[in-house]
Amino acid sequence: MNGRFDGQGHYRPEIMVGKPAIEGTCITVNLIIQLLANGATKIEKLEDYPDLKKEDIKAALMYASKCLDREEIIPV
Repeated sequence: MNGRFDGQGHYRPEIMVGKPAIEGTCITVNLIIQLLANGATKIEKLEDYPDLKKEDIKAALMYASKCLDREEIIPV
């Protein structure tokens, strides 16, 4: 599947094996979530990844939130 999310990212099979990533980078939404979950601040990440902007982090978090909103739990 090819596409975009929140104007900041993309998901295409030929880039990062189709995982959602920030446009123009190989930084995946998953990486951003993991870094923040492990205690990294937004400022630290901007220093570590100069291609990453505040808007990119926000877009990644919004994308993850929307994915969870669509999640459906089916009782077994």
